[in-house]
Amino acid sequence: MKNFRYTLLVVLALSSVSCQKEFLNRLPLDSSSDATFWVNEEQIKAAANACYAFIKDKNTVDRELMGDHVLWPSSTNYQTIGSGNFNSDISNVNNEWNDDYAGIARCNNFLENYLKADIEATKKERYASEVRFVRAYLYFYLAETFGDVQLITKTLKVDDPEVFGKRDKNEVVVDFILKELDEIAGKLPLTYPAADYGRITRGAALAFKSRVALFFKKYAVAEKAAKDVMDLGVYQLYNNGNTKTSYKDLFTLKGNVLENPSNKETIMAYVYSPEIRMHNFSRELHVPDQAIRFNPTKALVDSYLCSDGLPINKSPLYAEKSYADYFKNRDPRMTQTILEPGAAWGGQKDGNPANSNLSIFTAPKFNADKKGAVTITGFYFIKYVELSAVPTFNKDHNDIIILRLAEVFLNWAEAKMEQGTLTQTDLDLSINKLRDRVGMKRMSLMDLAANGLNLRDEIRRERRVELALEGLRYYDILRWQQGNLLAQDSKGMKRSFATVQNDVKSIPVDKDGYIVVYTGNTFKDPKNYLWPVPFAQLQRNPNLGQNPGW
Repeated sequence: MKNFRYTLLVVLALSSVSCQKEFLNRLPLDSSSDATFWVNEEQIKAAANACYAFIKDKNTVDRELMGDHVLWPSSTNYQTIGSGNFNSDISNVNNEWNDDYAGIARCNNFLENYLKADIEATKKERYASEVRFVRAYLYFYLAETFGDVQLITKTLKVDDPEVFGKRDKNEVVVDFILKELDEIAGKLPLTYPAADYGRITRGAALAFKSRVALFFKKYAVAEKAAKDVMDLGVYQLYNNGNTKTSYKDLFTLKGNVLENPSNKETIMAYVYSPEIRMHNFSRELHVPDQAIRFNPTKALVDSYLCSDGLPINKSPLYAEKSYADYFKNRDPRMTQTILEPGAAWGGQKDGNPANSNLSIFTAPKFNADKKGAVTITGFYFIKYVELSAVPTFNKDHNDIIILRLAEVFLNWAEAKMEQGTLTQTDLDLSINKLRDRVGMKRMSLMDLAANGLNLRDEIRRERRVELALEGLRYYDILRWQQGNLLAQDSKGMKRSFATVQNDVKSIPVDKDGYIVVYTGNTFKDPKNYLWPVPFAQLQRNPNLGQNPGW
């Protein structure tokens, strides 16, 4: 395992373009070096690994800041994008364009040269298929973000006319992505030995195909791709036998594939290693001497059903009279995602002056005295928190999951629902497996109808709570055409529930007493359903044109 972490992930570890330069510059950049480089498997593998470096790392979950689940305590570009108050010159917009196309150029270079290598043909094609996956993956980010983009499948010189060409239609790019994933799936292995964990599999290609097809409303394609994954016989939901911890443990080292091979749910992950590269996510979630970076919102908290399967506005089980009441009689995934009173945490002193146990959370902290983790909404995440990694900066080596079986189940159920073919049996084969894992009341079509609940809304709610903090919420809002959700004020708990009222007296509230963290969010239809073509790119190539409203 150590050997693999060093050979493959030495590249994955250098995921930012600026950090890649030293390594990538050792790879061929011109025809003369191409002639001498592409000779043996070691070189082919190194070149393929250089393409892997462009897969999003923790940047996958950072994108949650664009949705309505998470708030950063100050200003970030992603949060600004989610607020709708940005222009085409914001750096994240240009970085997305630049980084994705830099990765595509690297992939194109590989695909123009790999056949020169004197290695077994099937192995050669496997490496090429991995690279084609990365290219399709990057094109998906471009297509879902910018709409029409240039489809470039060869290396270009700076004076090549195609550099200054127009954008290709979105449907052309999407068809290309799906075709690529179709063609490579059969050339990729079902599994790898543990020493090669992290490489792209057939399941990853099919699972990603289901995500792409679902986003672009190709429901029959999404359904089949998801079912193909389910039928592989390779994956199963992670379960440690305890409904109270199985879901949470999946996102800690207890569920990490290299630490725990019994995890068969993860299909694709960005792999970290204490020998090579770590991240800071756990500390950002519970940072003990500052404001936490990822604050759960009231919108997320309210989305969890009660344990009777009803929303909080319909269930007789819900009574909101104290902070602890938020967590009572709720979908068990809530307390395995959002920190509840009595749970272990790494935030040190909390908001209850009477609590002397610094390892147990009892109340949210609003006083920025550098003695404990401060929240701006009143809530904290527990999902993805590795408590041992909280005290020290950048010491988290837990993998970031990119694709997992739970999403495949949700893709399949939603695709069938949108086609009008979803049955109770289908729910039992997908969503109810997710609920069974945590001991939640099963979804029943009869119960939904009896309680006046809309099937589409509940399918979407299920996706929302199961995949919270996994980087998909913003894009789901866009594909569901629910941009109005991003225009709402960003809120937290009831201010009156704070233990020390003097700490919150200056925080504004709405008419019902809920903390209002940010106002002024906006969403213009159709403008904000796409990002603008970056200002810097339009300066270089005016032929790209601009998206509507920008």
